[in-house]
Amino acid sequence: MRAGREKKRAAFLDRDGTLMEDSGFIGDPKRVRVLNGVVEALRRLADAGYERVVVTNQSGVARGFFGDADVERVNAELARQLDRDGASIDAFYYCAHLEGCDCRKPLPGLIRRAVAERGIDLTQSVVFGDRGSDVELARAVNVPAILVNASAAYAGPEPLLRARTLLEGVDFFLRHVHA
Repeated sequence: MRAGREKKRAAFLDRDGTLMEDSGFIGDPKRVRVLNGVVEALRRLADAGYERVVVTNQSGVARGFFGDADVERVNAELARQLDRDGASIDAFYYCAHLEGCDCRKPLPGLIRRAVAERGIDLTQSVVFGDRGSDVELARAVNVPAILVNASAAYAGPEPLLRARTLLEGVDFFLRHVHA
């Protein structure tokens, strides 16, 4: 990073179950369905100066269900649908492993890579996700966690907020934490 360049704040977002429907291992772009409120949530984060960075586990690659190119195509379709509706993602990071790495959530490798590559200030960042591994990831890098769209009983570490939707979580964060 160049001297004098200000670090950016970021919203780290899980993909499946947070931004789009989680319908199992998704390797086909035709299965991308953006969840209600996501476009507006991403717009509000952008307006508040947050980079929108997706961090997602994609073990379907390691399991042989699909390849890296399929993950990239799904990410591109998600980005296309969001862009069509006036929202965007700044970067996608994914872990294709089952074990033996530091990037599989809840380990912090994906966020650490994004911080290094994108000049992100973790003290000004947040994690949004639908599972305990997302909350644990936030704890691993010492940022607030907001649990959204949790579809099953939740017994993980307590997040800053349990929100019904990403939009509800973003609104809470921007009103009560960002302010």
